[in-house]
Amino acid sequence: MPVQISGAQLIRVCTVLQDCADQLAVLGNIMPDSYKGRPEADMVVGTDISEVISQNKEAEQSLRTLRHNQGESGCVIDAVQELHKSHKELNRTLETNPLSPDNLTKVQRDRQFLVQVITDVLAELKEKRTFETLLFAVDEEKKKKAHLLDIIIREEEGRRRTKALQRQLLDIRKEKTLELQRLDEMTAHLKDQLQEMKVKTSLERKYVKSSAELLVFQGQKLVTHKEKEVTDEIKLLNDKMEVERRVHMEMEIFLKDNQLRLGEKLEYWMERYEKDMEDKQQEVNLLKHSKATNLSQLQDLARKYRESEQVVMDNRLEKENIRKLQEREQMERGAATKIQSWWRGVMVRRGLGQFKKGKKGKEGKKGKEGKGKTGKKK
Repeated sequence: MPVQISGAQLIRVCTVLQDCADQLAVLGNIMPDSYKGRPEADMVVGTDISEVISQNKEAEQSLRTLRHNQGESGCVIDAVQELHKSHKELNRTLETNPLSPDNLTKVQRDRQFLVQVITDVLAELKEKRTFETLLFAVDEEKKKKAHLLDIIIREEEGRRRTKALQRQLLDIRKEKTLELQRLDEMTAHLKDQLQEMKVKTSLERKYVKSSAELLVFQGQKLVTHKEKEVTDEIKLLNDKMEVERRVHMEMEIFLKDNQLRLGEKLEYWMERYEKDMEDKQQEVNLLKHSKATNLSQLQDLARKYRESEQVVMDNRLEKENIRKLQEREQMERGAATKIQSWWRGVMVRRGLGQFKKGKKGKEGKKGKEGKGKTGKKK
């Protein structure tokens, strides 16, 4: 159940938050991007930033006093502590180097975030007297920081893996270099062996030539002896040829019968081939028809996709215009609230309208204010 704040505490919290919003608005006006190109920007921006930092410190002191006075609301204390942390990060960024592009971008982003949170909290405090918006914004900021830390951890792990792969690549390159050197040495060794083989082959060729001449001489002597043996073998072969003729005739008859059977099988397979070709042609025609149907369906889907994409783009433009209009209305409400607060302060300080009192009441009030001032001076 959300905790509601009482009347006096509500006024103090609203006053402190409104002061913070005003200081952040001043900070946004003194830190434009145009200062980056001006040589005198360092001195001017440094003086303005020191003033803003001192004002933020005063606002933090006021928030600490409010936190001590409000002992029963622990959630407000935690939320204010988170707001203090955001202020400290903003101040630390400004004190390092306020004119660097990264710091300027971060300062503007943090300032806009704080202004948005403070504006939402003020609106909620005035309407419902609760601060659920502040708690929700703090939780969302914690989740974003946790997500960023997770991304950084994954990036570091990726860098470590990249370094390990680079080291592995260097090792592989060294191994390949050593292997190339070994192959070059082996190539040189094989070239030497090839040269030796060429010399050895030439010697063997000379030896074979001389041996062949000697064998020819011996062969001529053997030929005369073998001629008689050949005449005897011719007679024997003539007898065998007669046997071979008879065998040849029987083989020819067998082969003709086999040729007839193979011709019949060939006609059967040719008929089956033509039938299969007709079936496959029908399947091809069916596939072409299905391809044309699918192509038309794909064109229809592409047209519907283009129409849907156009609708989405129009919807995005409409949402962007609505968001800009809401931001403008919110800025106008904030400005009206500031003007009303200033006017009420003027009426209270000058005693105008419903805040006007009698002379006796004014004297008593002046006496109390004098005592309060003297107490503060002490």
